[in-house]
Amino acid sequence: MQKKIHLIAAARPNFMKVAPLYHALKAADWARPVLVHTGQHYDVNMSDAFFTDLRLPEPDIHLGIGSGSHAEQTGQVMIAYEKVLAEHRPDMVIVVGDVNSTIACTLAAAKITYKPSTGIVGTGNEAAVHRKILQRPLIAHLEAGLRSFDRSMPEEVNRLATDVLADVLWTPSPDADENLRHEGVDPGKIVRVGNIMIDSLEMLRHKIEELSVHKEIGLPKGGYGVVTLHRPSNVDNPEILKTLCETLGRISQRLPLVFPVHPRTRKNLETNGLLTSLAANKQLFLLEPQSYIRFMNLVFNCRLVITDSGGIQEETTYLGIPCLTMRPNTERPVTIHEGTNQLCRLEEVEQRAEAVLTKTGGRRPVPEFWDGKTALRVVESIKRLMETA
Repeated sequence: MQKKIHLIAAARPNFMKVAPLYHALKAADWARPVLVHTGQHYDVNMSDAFFTDLRLPEPDIHLGIGSGSHAEQTGQVMIAYEKVLAEHRPDMVIVVGDVNSTIACTLAAAKITYKPSTGIVGTGNEAAVHRKILQRPLIAHLEAGLRSFDRSMPEEVNRLATDVLADVLWTPSPDADENLRHEGVDPGKIVRVGNIMIDSLEMLRHKIEELSVHKEIGLPKGGYGVVTLHRPSNVDNPEILKTLCETLGRISQRLPLVFPVHPRTRKNLETNGLLTSLAANKQLFLLEPQSYIRFMNLVFNCRLVITDSGGIQEETTYLGIPCLTMRPNTERPVTIHEGTNQLCRLEEVEQRAEAVLTKTGGRRPVPEFWDGKTALRVVESIKRLMETA
């Protein structure tokens, strides 16, 4: 009998992480992957083309949860997904990343109790196995163990709580393993599988390399930088945002910058009267948010990335592209110790950018298991778990 496995996704980045795993499970004759879209985030880039690029069907289950406060989203997802669990009774629930849906679905799955389909549950060892299967699904967290050690970040709270409740923790790097062991997690639950986003990148590499977005803008390969900024600490304070715009303006005179502007950032730029002057800079190219393929084509061909995002720290490390992350911490320290990433304060960005542009040297090796084969290792782990369940 095929094992029913729920893959939970809340937004575009989640679907990109589950896509390689969906295909790997689909190829296994013992598994039946089920896509569950919570609908936590509305994303204009989640078009039919997005699913076509990932070779994904429409989600099997759509919870239809919209925007709201952290508590509202978490509670609504829990209520809706509990009903799905009771009806569908999956053998395993796989959550990814650190959004509110991650912890909400984990909580619902951890607390569900499947009712026996018959009154007979067997005797002896058979009864114990039967009760284990009927009690609730196994819970697995993909990208487990990442820590920023900053509990003011909602994502950090979601990561911590999810890892406490999950039955198996699939980690991307040695630091994640160490974090979990330090927190007292049973080492038997920890399985290092690598970085699933590298699987997605490699799966879409041919589509990424077919484009030349930089040429559409009129920029040469390696002759520009890419900027992505959206975190409240960088874009919500008017004074910080003004200083940031001035800094980007100076850097752009040394290296043209392509800046796909996040809706939150654009709104704040407009509110504070900064967008017009920023757009007047001929060396600073302001774009609408880009699809993953178009954005990664820009990254593939750039000289430098300035960001406050999480995932791009990993992708630039894999690609060997210098990355300046405007945050005081990162849940992905392996991108600093083994990769191309640097944390920097606003007042340091200009100097760090100049250092990158004048530096020459060889490429550092990528972290172990960042090789495009993470999904296959996850499937092997699931098979072992199912054989012993």
